[in-house]
Amino acid sequence: MGLTGGFPIDLILFGMIAAFLVLRLRSILGKRTGFERPAESFTTPQPRTPAAPIVEGRAEPVAPSSNLQIPDPGSSVGQTLSRMQGLDPNFNASTFLGGADQAFRMIVSAFAAGDRTALRSLLSDDTYHAFEQAITAREAAGHTQVSEVRAIQSLALEGAELKGTTSALTVRIVSDQVSYTLDQARHPITGTEAVTEITDLWTFERDLKAQDPTWRLVAARSA
Repeated sequence: MGLTGGFPIDLILFGMIAAFLVLRLRSILGKRTGFERPAESFTTPQPRTPAAPIVEGRAEPVAPSSNLQIPDPGSSVGQTLSRMQGLDPNFNASTFLGGADQAFRMIVSAFAAGDRTALRSLLSDDTYHAFEQAITAREAAGHTQVSEVRAIQSLALEGAELKGTTSALTVRIVSDQVSYTLDQARHPITGTEAVTEITDLWTFERDLKAQDPTWRLVAARSA
């Protein structure tokens, strides 16, 4: 999997079936982690009646996963993390994973809800384009996604790459999810109401010397 914005587009087309990207962040980062956006941007969209359907979800507030797995400092990934901290003294792997937990919930929520504004600030240009195409296709079909993130079981920092001052971190996210899609007649067409354990590999990127602290999603796939 590529660690830059030029990742294979088919990795994102999973979103078109809306089976693996799911709903509803209601908790917000309590401190600045680099994933944070202005406070007003975190507001959960209010119910409305647009021409295209919006998601139905039943997500409960969930605390960030306490199972954060960080590579040994002596490993190649651990050494890259150390170099990243040399460029940005505020960088911390544990804090990054805590932010990745919240970013995961926010991004899947925004995708399911078709919230392009929320996605725009959290995704790279290429990733946003792929997500936006998937949302448009879902809306054109008149489909509604019903989904819920029950829990995030673990987050493991599995890959790190540093090119100049641009860093890319890959996280393995294991979560329990319910996700299914309804057609215009409210009949289920994909997914299941059963809780399913899903493993995703998401890669985030950031220029460690830039004033913008946001880590943006540049690649995503189900493992």
